[in-house]
Amino acid sequence: MLPFVLASVLIAGALGCGVPPIEPLTTRVVNGVDAIPHSWPWQISLQYLRGEEWRHTCGGSLIATNWVMTAAHCINKQNTYRVYVGKYNLLEEEAGSKAMTPEKIVVHERWNPIFVALGFDVALIKLTEHVTLSDTVQLTCLPPAGTILPNNYPCYITGWGRLSTGGPIADRLQQALMPVVDHATCSKPDWWGPALRNTLLCSGGDGIVAGCNGDSGGPLNCKNAQNVWEVHGIASFVSGLGCNYEKKPTVFTRVSGYNDWITQHLKAHITTTVSAIISFAKHRRGRGAWTNRVFDPNSLLCTRFLLLGIASRGKIAQASLGCLFGLLYRTNCSRVEWSSSAFIRQLLRVLMRPRHQGVAHFILHAKVITQKHFICKTESLENVKT
Repeated sequence: MLPFVLASVLIAGALGCGVPPIEPLTTRVVNGVDAIPHSWPWQISLQYLRGEEWRHTCGGSLIATNWVMTAAHCINKQNTYRVYVGKYNLLEEEAGSKAMTPEKIVVHERWNPIFVALGFDVALIKLTEHVTLSDTVQLTCLPPAGTILPNNYPCYITGWGRLSTGGPIADRLQQALMPVVDHATCSKPDWWGPALRNTLLCSGGDGIVAGCNGDSGGPLNCKNAQNVWEVHGIASFVSGLGCNYEKKPTVFTRVSGYNDWITQHLKAHITTTVSAIISFAKHRRGRGAWTNRVFDPNSLLCTRFLLLGIASRGKIAQASLGCLFGLLYRTNCSRVEWSSSAFIRQLLRVLMRPRHQGVAHFILHAKVITQKHFICKTESLENVKT
């Protein structure tokens, strides 16, 4: 799994996840407010078909160009769903927004709707096509596995949920500051109690601001030390006494408790597509324009080859590392020669350094390492062998 994680870290850094082109409002507003349009560009609206009308039911987060993360309790096998990316106002047609069709939906196998407090309230939606990243559509970052935020850490809930208990859902995307409540506090008897699992994350609890119906599945957005936004929570449940009941903060699935599960399912899909992509690369005729796209760092094909090739062998690996070179240096490099043991050993050494140094630190050192070990070559995919 490590090579896949390595590739994910590289791509996240290169593509700039968690850095919205339009900065969100981050003043310490107590009550929920309209978000600045498209300032949370990984937020999606999960909608279901009722009769001939599409209705918003849950939020979610775009974590890859064709994968969305949401809550398991948002999914009903009887429903037909669509994912709307790039939305701000649910009632208006908006440039840059697009309705996407799910190809498959993966609900955590241990999710039990009867015992919500046990956790596992997480699901992944694979889209039938890749989104085009833009000012209004961007990827979010996920926190490192096991990350625990301290008490009162400032985070923001976003969504189109009800504006009050029993009230109407919002037309425009809302945001609210909801500081983290640490597990020691949230599990006190007069809060959520000792049965609260440590894979859950509490936020809010002041009796004023909270998530509500329609916010489910949506993100709890927290900025890390490198000023990059990470989604630390998936909105899961609130008190039956009311959305904004004091000492009953909104409870989220803690994302950092499910990194392995998320990676496992994304990796499983990538593995099943390796043969098809390599076959296409080997046998496609008129390769010129397509080959250029593979090694163009602005191309999604480049990103796919990086994911596929990092863990492979021979010239496929060399091709994907050429793409990595392009991502790091913003230049085309169709193949590289490198010393396998030295290159991998040094990259892994950097990856294993303390997490607080972050993606930016890793990318910086990756540039140094690639500059030392890479020699750019030009080679057609005609010569690529499995």
